[in-house]
Amino acid sequence: MAADNKNRTSVSEMIEQQKRKRKFFNQLERMIPGLLLIIASISVLTTIGIIYTLFAESVAFFRNVPILDFFTGTVLKPLSQNPEFGVLPLLNGTIISTVIAMLVAGPIGMMSAIYLSEYAPDNVRRVIKPLLEILAGVPTIVYGFFAFTFVTPLLRMIFPSIEATNILSPGIIMGVMIIPMIASLSEDAMSSVPNSMREGALALGSTKLETTFKVVIPAALSGIIASFVLGISRAIGETMIVAIASGSSKNFSFDITGSMQTMTAYIVEVAGGEAAAGTTIYYSLYAVALTLFVFTLIMNLLAKYISRKFREEY
Repeated sequence: MAADNKNRTSVSEMIEQQKRKRKFFNQLERMIPGLLLIIASISVLTTIGIIYTLFAESVAFFRNVPILDFFTGTVLKPLSQNPEFGVLPLLNGTIISTVIAMLVAGPIGMMSAIYLSEYAPDNVRRVIKPLLEILAGVPTIVYGFFAFTFVTPLLRMIFPSIEATNILSPGIIMGVMIIPMIASLSEDAMSSVPNSMREGALALGSTKLETTFKVVIPAALSGIIASFVLGISRAIGETMIVAIASGSSKNFSFDITGSMQTMTAYIVEVAGGEAAAGTTIYYSLYAVALTLFVFTLIMNLLAKYISRKFREEY
C-alpha cells in the first residue's frame, strides 16, 4: 500500500511538472511574436530616424540657402568669404565616377558570370569564384591608396596631362572593387535557370553562345539587373577611394583627367572638422546627404520597376 501511494505521488508530480513546463512554453510562445516584432522594427525605426535627421537638419540649411540655388547652382565654394552652395559639381563628380566604375565592372563582371555559369567546369568554378570574391574583402582604403600610388602614375605614363588627383583613377578602381558583386550575383541568377531550358535550346540546334544570350540571360534578367543596381549603389556610396584619389576640387567639369569631388567625399571633408557645428557649411553636409539619399532611392525604385517589368516566371 505504501509503495502504491508513493508511485501515485510520483506520477502526480510528473504530471504536475509537465503541466508547469507546458504552461511556461505556452507563455514563451505568446511572447515570441512580440519579441520578433521588436527586433524587426529596429531596422525600420533606424531608417525613420535617419530620414528624420536628414530632413530636420536640411531644413536649417535651406533657411539660409534657397533650394533652387542649391539644386541648380554650378559653383560650390563653402569656405570663401561669399560662400556659394551649388550641388551640381558634386552630383556631376558622383555620376561620372559611377559611370566609369560601371564601364569597368559591368562587362568584366558579366563575362565572368557567363563563364562561371555556362562554360567553367565544376572544379574550376570552385576555385575561381572564391578567388574572385576575395576582391570584395579588400578594405576600400587600400583600394584608394592603390589608385593614388599605382594607377594614377600608370595613367600619367599614358596621358601625361592627367592630374595627380583625378576622377578616372578612382573610377577604374571602384569598377575593380564592384566586379565580384556583379559576377557573383549574376552567376547565381544564371545558375538558377532550369537546365531543361538549356537542353531545349540545344536540342533545337542553338549553339552554346546562342543559348546563353537568347535563353539563359533573358530568363535570369531580373537577378542580373539586381546585381547591376547593387553595383551602381555601391559606386555611388563609395567614400574612401574617391576621398583619397579624386581630390577635393569642386569643379563642374566633364574632364575625367581632372580633379573632382563626389557627394560622399564632400561629406567626409565637412565632417572632418572643416566647419563648426551650427554653421551653414555644417548644415550643407545634411543637405548633400539628403540629396544622395533621394538620388539612391529614385534609382532603386526605377531599378525595381525595370526588374519587375522584365521578370519572367518559370
